[in-house]
Amino acid sequence: MTNWLAAPIIIPFAMAALSLLGRDRPRLQSGLAILAAAVHLALGVFLLYHTHTCGITVLHVGSWPAPFGIALVTDHLSALMLLITGVVYVAVTVYSRADIDATAVWRGYYPLLHILVGGISGAFLTGDLFNLYVWFEVMLMASFALLVLGRTRAQLSGGVKYVVINLLSTLLFLTGLALIYGMTGTLNMAHLHLKLQATGNPALAATVAVLFLTAFGIKSGLFPLFFWLPASYHTPPVAISAIFSGLLTKVGVYTLIRTFTLIFPFTDNGLRELVLVAAALTMIIGVVGAAAHVEVRRILSFHIISQVGYMVLGLGLFTPLALAGAVFYLLHHIVVKTNLFLISGLLRRYGGSFALADLGGVYGARGWMALLFFIPAFSLAGFPPLSGFWAKMILIRASLAIGHFVLAGVAAVVGLLTIYSMTKIWNEAFWKPAPSAQAVGTAPEGGSAWLVAPVVALVLLTVTIGLFPGPLVELARQAADELLDPGAYVYSVVGDLP
Repeated sequence: MTNWLAAPIIIPFAMAALSLLGRDRPRLQSGLAILAAAVHLALGVFLLYHTHTCGITVLHVGSWPAPFGIALVTDHLSALMLLITGVVYVAVTVYSRADIDATAVWRGYYPLLHILVGGISGAFLTGDLFNLYVWFEVMLMASFALLVLGRTRAQLSGGVKYVVINLLSTLLFLTGLALIYGMTGTLNMAHLHLKLQATGNPALAATVAVLFLTAFGIKSGLFPLFFWLPASYHTPPVAISAIFSGLLTKVGVYTLIRTFTLIFPFTDNGLRELVLVAAALTMIIGVVGAAAHVEVRRILSFHIISQVGYMVLGLGLFTPLALAGAVFYLLHHIVVKTNLFLISGLLRRYGGSFALADLGGVYGARGWMALLFFIPAFSLAGFPPLSGFWAKMILIRASLAIGHFVLAGVAAVVGLLTIYSMTKIWNEAFWKPAPSAQAVGTAPEGGSAWLVAPVVALVLLTVTIGLFPGPLVELARQAADELLDPGAYVYSVVGDLP
């Protein structure tokens, strides 16, 4: 049964190889991609069910026991992240059928997409820091190639900023790996949990923790390390923007949560306070940046930053309710943000532009598109009873419960400012008259079903989570309990090792 843990990694890489064989057949590549994504999603459902009913599952690759071999691990958090990765994978591959042109397919779009998803899945499953580094590099190479696939000036400019700052993250991560291995002689996460408790050098351990916080903060888009994100995410085709916005920064948030619950649980070394300050500033700067811009994908890119602040706030508060809120927020945001980028592609297709000044009249011409935008946009802002309302409410309640009234106030105010940004898009793109006669309603209809179907599916998922949040809240609570009490995780991976 444990061999199934490798399947979410193997399937995307196997499909990347098959796609290369069909390089000149875009429809075949698209069909294979949708099939691979559907299988990945089914595996995510299965692994979450297995983890929920049977407990934490570990695969020791090649039967080499930890900490000497590679361990793949699913607990509730990693299983939930795999499941939501499958959801995004399906949505993006379906959307790509009409969004990605034959030239991009010939240049390797589908193999790169599969490699990216394989790297993301590996990052969620790995129980070893060195292999986490490997998966980060796989993701970086695939994402950079996707970012510059069109070879436009804007893509190359954004790609350079993207890769340079992420290489800095890699350097910091490698430095931290070298130091922590020198201290403990291991890089297995569960083993590190035991070893670091016995180390006689807490100052060096805190230094390594800061290196990891900085490296993973860059991956997450945490203040003040976020500037690469709004410079790059608006440049590639919409399908690429969508999977980047949905998943890449969330891998960084996931590693922050995993690292600072399992390896470096917060003590009295000031790290928790640093994380809380960074979270608050990330929320504020991100939402202010969104309010200042007038291009749809730039606004959405700054909102990625802002919303990451909420997730990291849950980590910094470090209570069961707060961590459950962070997990819930992760899942809600992946669905909503992916969908908003997909909807931006519909605006570009039917409205003729991403710039708000060039858009207008969409509500009158295509009311259904207005509804599809309204639901995820105002879920992002926290309108009840949509999923974003529950995510924000849990984190605000967690802040108030331990007396962090300022942080609760920041979270509430940032939600109000998010409403302003979403209302700005609504007024400019949907409500005001179209600036020209050809701006709305003249886009080609071919392939529109491939674009609209994943948007509708994600909207329905957002509404379902909002109306019936109980099951997801319960899964998030179980994930939080495992994070705060990692004994079961450690024992499942390394047993009784000292």
